Amino acid sequence: MTSDVAPANGRAPLAANPSRPRTFSGIQPSGVVHLGNDLGAIRNYVALADQYEAIYCIVDYHALTSTHDADALRQQTREMAASLLALGLDPDRCTLFVQSHRPEHAELMWLLCTVTPVSWLERTPTYKEKVQQQPDDVNHGLLTYPVLQAADIVIYKASMVPVGRDQAAHLELSREIVRAFNRRYGETFPEPKAVYTEAPVVLGTDGVRKMSKSVGNTIDILGEPDLVRKQVMSMVTDTQRIKRTDPGRPEICNVCQLQRFFGDDYEDLWEGERTARTGCVDMKKVLAERIIRHYAPARERYAELMAHPTEIEGILEAGADRLAPVATATMAEVKEKMGLR
Repeated sequence: MTSDVAPANGRAPLAANPSRPRTFSGIQPSGVVHLGNDLGAIRNYVALADQYEAIYCIVDYHALTSTHDADALRQQTREMAASLLALGLDPDRCTLFVQSHRPEHAELMWLLCTVTPVSWLERTPTYKEKVQQQPDDVNHGLLTYPVLQAADIVIYKASMVPVGRDQAAHLELSREIVRAFNRRYGETFPEPKAVYTEAPVVLGTDGVRKMSKSVGNTIDILGEPDLVRKQVMSMVTDTQRIKRTDPGRPEICNVCQLQRFFGDDYEDLWEGERTARTGCVDMKKVLAERIIRHYAPARERYAELMAHPTEIEGILEAGADRLAPVATATMAEVKEKMGLR
């Protein structure tokens, strides 16, 4: 990547002082997205691109803390990029790139490590969770993960970060790291503020845990229609509704709750459940067909992109090139203040 080459999509390099608030968000390269990814994050990504100068990053450096298969990581990164583009991220309205394409992230992370107390990292809830999830692979990256998150945000002087309210503690640690650096070396980085989104916590097909590939309870919205039908029909509904003639409780039924995102008539559907006019199987069939229909254009676009990987690579490279001037300028400023220049 070089800063003196115009981006492939013809967009100008990122301005040092954006005309709109600059926002940053990263997403793990977990492969093809599922319903929880779209409802919980991607729809917000698309909407926020109209309000902010938005930067979206596929965080492959972060993925190395748990993914150690090089071919799998490359494939999952490509699949995530294709998914984001297929679901509406427009490279003419936002900047999409891969974290490792701008190695300044890792360099800044090391410098921020020198102002970050170990105790701050050890108390991080996600670190404790990861230690439990992968006890045979408690690598250093799991501990310093939050420092890299802070570097991801502040290297572009992003002032806003879209998060769900359940992730506010993660952003607060980034703010603490920024404050620690600014106290020691002078005002350098803005303290990133949360843009709280109304992203729902999407339960998986088990109706209990958050939808996640690691749990195996996903609805693969870009998969073939028969796969989507199979996954939706496996969903747990109202466990207290034993017979078809029993009244349903749509307020606690995961299938009924998801209907809200795929039609304005969900209250009528809920009333059908309350009165036992419809059954759980009926609701699953309605939901499956609506998901298939809603994501049909994205499914087609995803297939086109995956068949032409050079198009994906060109978009990602152009995004990284566009960010080069700001990343370079930030690193020059930081090194000067820290006595490295």
